[in-house]
Amino acid sequence: METASISIIKKELKNIAPDELQAIVTRLAKYKKENKELLSYLLFDACNEQEYIENVKAEIDEQFSNLNRTSFYLAKKTIRKVLKTTNKYIRFSGSKETEIQLRIYFCQKLKTSGLNYKASRVVFNIYINQIKRINKVLSMLHEDLQYDYREEVENL
Repeated sequence: METASISIIKKELKNIAPDELQAIVTRLAKYKKENKELLSYLLFDACNEQEYIENVKAEIDEQFSNLNRTSFYLAKKTIRKVLKTTNKYIRFSGSKETEIQLRIYFCQKLKTSGLNYKASRVVFNIYINQIKRINKVLSMLHEDLQYDYREEVENL
């Protein structure tokens, strides 16, 4: 059985009654936690992006507070988990500004974590790749916004 493309799904959704559409969305949210999280973002958080960013930063803080600084292996696992969570929230938003703010915040937290991230090649590569992604997204923004974020990026 072949999956329908997004355009076909969009056309079909236009023909569905609102009650049926609500049932479909509810059913979709039941099957995967990430679907439910995305739906929660779209319904409750999308209207206030700045508050959403602050909530995500608080979650990043919480995850970094659980960072095991005695075992580098466990620290790497935690850092990967934090990055995975950050990427998920960036995907939900879809905003370039939100992406830059969250990636900069992740890098700042990594630098101030007390962990010698330069000692581990894997963790240092994670850090460098985030800087590259920030610069890539930064080049897509308006010049005024680029100027605002450029100083933060240079401090990293």
